[in-house]
Amino acid sequence: MRWRDRFLFCAEAIYKSQAETGEIKGHYLNATAGTCEEMMKRAIFARELGVPIVMHDYLTGGFTANTSLAHYCRDNGLLLHIHRAMHAVIDRQKNHGMHFRVLAKALRLSGGDHVHAGTVVGKLEGDRESTLGFVDLLRDDL
Repeated sequence: MRWRDRFLFCAEAIYKSQAETGEIKGHYLNATAGTCEEMMKRAIFARELGVPIVMHDYLTGGFTANTSLAHYCRDNGLLLHIHRAMHAVIDRQKNHGMHFRVLAKALRLSGGDHVHAGTVVGKLEGDRESTLGFVDLLRDDL
């Protein structure tokens, strides 16, 4: 399924489930793409569909693309969720890399409204103190 078809499918499912349940539903449409131009096309299409939030994978997309998308989102009433796909190659290495606290702050500074910080249980499990520390850091005023 191509991205445009996937966006349409997801938007239709969101609006249908909201109509059936009376509850707010959502999905983070992934705007990450191979070029900034393609990424912006996806964000524009998501906005046209009326979804309130788009997602960007900062490692595969890059920090410059992240900031460009953040500016578009701010100017057009969208929230930007930052996903951390592939983060472990940077922040879970014992001998090199950087701590996720540094990455999280950089992602907020580059314009992310909502950063995927992990959980204390489940697939993205980290130790409780560190994970809650990431959450507190992300709530700080910039």
